[in-house]
Amino acid sequence: MPWARRGGRRSPIAKPGAPDHTPPRPGLSGRRRMPVSEITVRIARLEPMRVASVQAFSENPERDAWEKLQLWAEAQGYLDRPEEHPVFGFNSPGPGRGGQRYGYEFWIRVGPEAAAEGGVEFKDFPGGLYAVTTCKLLGDPTGSVMEVWQKLWTWAQQNGHHWRKTHELEKLHDPRAPAEELVLDLYLPIES
Repeated sequence: MPWARRGGRRSPIAKPGAPDHTPPRPGLSGRRRMPVSEITVRIARLEPMRVASVQAFSENPERDAWEKLQLWAEAQGYLDRPEEHPVFGFNSPGPGRGGQRYGYEFWIRVGPEAAAEGGVEFKDFPGGLYAVTTCKLLGDPTGSVMEVWQKLWTWAQQNGHHWRKTHELEKLHDPRAPAEELVLDLYLPIES
């Protein structure tokens, strides 16, 4: 099971008390500035795609949503071809102030032949421009996933990129990897 609970997780760049997907401003809430030289960032454009979507709202929604997606996607053979059918996830909705329960949504790219069943729905993702970095789910030398998100946000601000109001995405390199081996690409939506 790749999605072990990560603790009281918030939207990667949300300031406390703000709606999900609202970027923080440096210096708020006692956040310390983190050095960004430790991360490597690339700019990538995700093309529009049709995705199968599952969502869970619980104290461990990553695990719960993953179980739903895995059951459906394995039956379709999609997890055997991760380059053709990449898996993305994001908070939906993010945790509220003091709340333990929040939502997480997984997407997997599919073609027009895919059939919805078992709580799976389809969406059309418009694509867009992203600042991207890579980290491990657990034990990354540059920090926790949350810290790497903060470094990516800082990098974008320091390099003249503006946040584009849409979902941040976490792309799984190998969705079947155990949590201690899981690698993520973090996609921060930007406008230059």
